[in-house]
Amino acid sequence: MHRSDTPVLCRHCQAEVILQLVDLGVSPVANDLLEAAQLEEEDRAFPLEVLVCQKCRLAQTRDTLAPEEIFRADYTYFSSHSSSWLKHAQAYVGAMVARFGLAPGSVHVEIASNDGYLLQYSQAAGLSCLGIEPCESVALAARAKGIETQMAFFDVALGARLAQNGRPADLITANNVFAHVRDINGFAAGIKALLAPEGVATLEVQHLLSLMQNMQFDTIYHEHFSYLSLIAAQRIFASVGLRVFDVELVPTHGGSIRFFVCHQNAAHAQCPGVERTLAAEHAYGLQEDAVYQAWGKRVHADKSTLHAALTALKQAGKTLIAYGAPAKGVTLLNYCCVGRDLLDFTVDLAPSKQGRFMPGVRLPILAPAAIAEKKPDYVLILPWNLSEEIRAQLAYIGAWGGQFLVPVPALQILPAPAA
Repeated sequence: MHRSDTPVLCRHCQAEVILQLVDLGVSPVANDLLEAAQLEEEDRAFPLEVLVCQKCRLAQTRDTLAPEEIFRADYTYFSSHSSSWLKHAQAYVGAMVARFGLAPGSVHVEIASNDGYLLQYSQAAGLSCLGIEPCESVALAARAKGIETQMAFFDVALGARLAQNGRPADLITANNVFAHVRDINGFAAGIKALLAPEGVATLEVQHLLSLMQNMQFDTIYHEHFSYLSLIAAQRIFASVGLRVFDVELVPTHGGSIRFFVCHQNAAHAQCPGVERTLAAEHAYGLQEDAVYQAWGKRVHADKSTLHAALTALKQAGKTLIAYGAPAKGVTLLNYCCVGRDLLDFTVDLAPSKQGRFMPGVRLPILAPAAIAEKKPDYVLILPWNLSEEIRAQLAYIGAWGGQFLVPVPALQILPAPAA
């Protein structure tokens, strides 16, 4: 099935795209949290549909918003608020320094550097660091840590300018940003322009294979313009003269893929992870139309299952709240029609989110202290990729018999861990 609206051209190869992965209806912009004064206003809401190019196999949204309308000065996601993400960043820096022989003075550029969550570890290792971050709120937080940060969207012009100004990068890091750019070819070309002759770029994104295998439909939102497989990524990088020489599968965000990229003729040897990952993608059927067509039907069934389960608990007199106000939670709650009729509120550690409301469903976001005051029977974990970390933090709900609900890949009811 596909919409008969304006034709969509693939953002990589320009072929017309008609194969639908999923249609999640009309959804608000995921990080457009509302102030109390905005509750009388209508949400900015737009169609949320993902299509798959039958030529290059890039999964991509039907565009409705420009990046500048999403990644604004008041962007509310601060990477440093997750302890597990900080550990991931610290481990990454240590591994890259060791693997590629980076030394004090080696140039490390991070694209979409957020609040300096990762570059703080590179800086501690003596690397020459530069962050590129378009959102003022998080860029200023990074600068406050002493991390040089340019407030800009990364593109080929910026990559070339930095290289010409004496900062070709020995290491480029792009975590969870490659999927966020509309001009995916220009972004790849910018990496090529910025990369030193034997430099390495790593790009970490959610893996389309994991997204589909684990029914992670809630990770689809307007910020993500593309959903990447290695099949598609190889073609994109090759088109600008770059080569994927290694791949790592990492557990972040429910299953991510890290592409190791170099210049086409660089000395980096091809690693077996590339062929292994391609084989897994082909085995699942990512080169065929049928797997995409079936997946959207499964998502619709999961929507019905989750809503029915929460409704049954509410009708049984149980108290339900949510934990977290992540972008994925906005998609999940709005698509599954889970609002204030089922959940009393959600809580979030980020002070920037507290006192505001999730768009669409208008769920109030409180400080975590509200959990102990309310003593809910169930806590729905919206950032399910951090469920172990969150269950450990909230183990105290077991004192009154509270339990956890984890919605993805299929709804689970989990007890509080032993104190």
